[in-house]
Amino acid sequence: MSRKADTIKASHYAAALLGCSMLAGVPMGALAQDADSATTTEADAQSEAAPQGDTIRSLTVVGSQRLEPQTILSYIQLRVGETYTAAKADQALKDLAATELFADFSIRNNDGDVVIQIQENPVINRIVLEGNKKLKDDKILPEIKLSPRQIFTRSKVRADVARIIELYKRQGRFAASVEPQMVQLEQNRVDIVFEITEGPKSKVRQINILGNEAFGDGELRSEMVTKQARWFRPFSSSTSYDPDRLAFDQQKLRQFYLTEGYADFRVVSAVAELTPDKEDFIITYVVEEGNRYKFGDVGVESRIRDFDSDRLTNALPMKEGDWYNAKLVEDTVEQLSETAGTYGYAFADVRPQFSRDAEDETMDVSFVINEAPRVYVEQVDVNGNTLTQDKVVRREFRIAEGDAFNSLAVRRSTARINSLGYFQENFEIDQREGSAPDRIILEANVQERPTGELSLSAGFSSLESFIISGSIRQRNFRGRGQTVGASVNFSRYSRSASVSFTEPYVFDKNISAGLDIYRRDYNNGYYDRNSATYEKSTTGAQLRAGVPLTEYLTAIGRYTLNYDEITLDKSTYFTTDDNGVETCEPLLAGRYLCDALGNRLSSILGASLAYSNLDSRVRPTRGESATLNLDFAGLGGDVKYLKARAQAAKYFNLGSGFIFSTSVEGGYVYGLDGDVLLTDRFFLGEGQMRGFDIRGVGPRIARLPYRTDADDNLVPVDIDDRSVTDDALGGNAYYLGHLELEIPLGSGAREMGLRPSIFVDVGSVFDIATPETKPYPDGVFIASRNREGQDLCRQTVDDTSEVIVCPDVDTLPDNITALGRTISPFEERFVGNTAMPRVSVGFGVNWNSPFGPFRIDVAYPLLKEYGDETKLFSFNVGTQF
Repeated sequence: MSRKADTIKASHYAAALLGCSMLAGVPMGALAQDADSATTTEADAQSEAAPQGDTIRSLTVVGSQRLEPQTILSYIQLRVGETYTAAKADQALKDLAATELFADFSIRNNDGDVVIQIQENPVINRIVLEGNKKLKDDKILPEIKLSPRQIFTRSKVRADVARIIELYKRQGRFAASVEPQMVQLEQNRVDIVFEITEGPKSKVRQINILGNEAFGDGELRSEMVTKQARWFRPFSSSTSYDPDRLAFDQQKLRQFYLTEGYADFRVVSAVAELTPDKEDFIITYVVEEGNRYKFGDVGVESRIRDFDSDRLTNALPMKEGDWYNAKLVEDTVEQLSETAGTYGYAFADVRPQFSRDAEDETMDVSFVINEAPRVYVEQVDVNGNTLTQDKVVRREFRIAEGDAFNSLAVRRSTARINSLGYFQENFEIDQREGSAPDRIILEANVQERPTGELSLSAGFSSLESFIISGSIRQRNFRGRGQTVGASVNFSRYSRSASVSFTEPYVFDKNISAGLDIYRRDYNNGYYDRNSATYEKSTTGAQLRAGVPLTEYLTAIGRYTLNYDEITLDKSTYFTTDDNGVETCEPLLAGRYLCDALGNRLSSILGASLAYSNLDSRVRPTRGESATLNLDFAGLGGDVKYLKARAQAAKYFNLGSGFIFSTSVEGGYVYGLDGDVLLTDRFFLGEGQMRGFDIRGVGPRIARLPYRTDADDNLVPVDIDDRSVTDDALGGNAYYLGHLELEIPLGSGAREMGLRPSIFVDVGSVFDIATPETKPYPDGVFIASRNREGQDLCRQTVDDTSEVIVCPDVDTLPDNITALGRTISPFEERFVGNTAMPRVSVGFGVNWNSPFGPFRIDVAYPLLKEYGDETKLFSFNVGTQF
């Protein structure tokens, strides 16, 4: 019997992949299964016919390119000198198949000379993704196993297909499918192409609840994170199906029922069914409500001698007869633990014990405070700080080594370290047992983050039009906690530059000090965009120091020295008398701007009391703050006044992302040597009170041009006419209040930094002396000549004066020439000087956009006074708000 050409050959899935598009249209699992079946069947058939009993004289590997023959032989159990059998050949084929390194392989036995013929799997040249739009390449490629220069294996292809589909399922696209394709290249290389069909996002079409009687479906759905897809939720991520969210919603249902007294509630089943088109899910919950319980006997059993059980029982928030509330029980356990921690019992064990009476439907609860040792702080460690000095962190601790443990002090220390802004968000002080049961070690394991800020930005504001700004600041200079900074800003109406330095602990004492040096230039367009001729330049410096009086209360003293230069264009608004004296002409500039002109030195001594227990200085969610400011101008200089301001704010975390805040402020300025100058008064409008234009609230002088009515009489126009100009005068007193509710959005909107809110603003500015107003030209104005020697319109003073007589108001000409300019007749009116509240309501959105913080507000004034200037829409981009 001839033994030549006895062959055992395995045809594998990888051999088929040698075609240009062999993977196209064939399910991976089926291919793999068919390949394995083919290998086993053919191997068994060939093995049975193969010669038995030959001694293996040689083992030869044919066809290897990248792999060494000895490496290939190490994968099988055939060895020279051993007896060749069909079973050993069959096992060798299986071993070669298990490596997944070969596209084809076979074994031939020629009288003891065994030849192993192989064809190696191709090398992957590149991975190509096609059809993926919702998930970009950089999201998929890091998650798959295949990569260029690796050897192709079918198991990795199957795993990668499953992984890509899983990524799409996490995005809510359960209809996604992936077809792998292979393109053959020269030198036994291939391109692997994953053809992706993303499909629509699978939404939750319906949420059904069965078994509920006490609460309606709508009320229970409102407690869930998952929401039904509806037209009014176009951007909500909560309408997508998520298995993890399904499990979380079951917990939410249980929590809701337990807070309503249903202690026996359970979710019998929760099933999510994919519709045949794979576009939507229908979720069905089957619940069992059980009986509703009330609190029976409630009390505290303290096994710690320092705590009076009766006093703690009387302070419990639940009373006998109240509906049972599991959340209230959890909160009480936490409060009792905090109370114990406040008195030094860091490891106090508080356990509620329940006794249920199904017949009376009552639940007795006893809070047992188990005995625990009083704990002392053995050690305070600061770890992870490489730049920041230890003392910067340690000085924020409100508890020291050797002190009795106090949970409130630890929590306050955590808040203060978080407020530094030098370390990771949500920093927590770790606690671990010390060398004895009554010792504890506190660890501040910090992760430093960059504290230097370099900002160059441009934007547009409805207040200041185009804005360019740049700043540099280091909030942890040299790791000492010092702050240094410099900034410049330029806009259509304002320019400013400043440098500052702050030392929070002078000579390592709990005293802060700082210095600001600045230059600010404004033109009148900043206050009244109808006129941009008034310019104010302020050069100054402020020295400040602060001393904490208590943990939350700080006293601040400051000294400010300002040099103000207030000017108008003399060639346009000044007149020259016969003696060559230049004088501001109220006829054109307005007497109130004329009164403000000049150079002044302001020497201001100020003091503040500031209280704050906010949980964050940047974006508070709970806590209160209040500030009282007093400023006295008159310690030298040209300006004398006394100014007082007070501010207070409170934030409430309502849960579920809702943040409610309320704030009030007010102030009064008193002139010590006469009326307060225009530049030192209070103003309200855009920037402080939404719904009103820049300085649009409060006292003002309005110039109403005369027009001829239907009876040919000269009458002033209405104050809302566009031809009316005015000068905002400000007030000596003001008040302002805000109510605002921040509304949470879905996770996608939160990631974009969108924070919408609704608000109500209330305020007023008032209290200035009533100025004298007259119609023009029926009033006393300065009599002089202009630079060209032309007489101005003059009013008769007495019978002997040689003046040009202006016509009476009843015979006003169409216009009058003054200073070489034509002016229409007008009437002045003093309006807005009232403490009556102005009220506006609206909504706004904060957005941390890629090009800077953005704030948009739409506000409508519900209450306003005659003469107030309103504004519906305002926005800011690239500036702080």
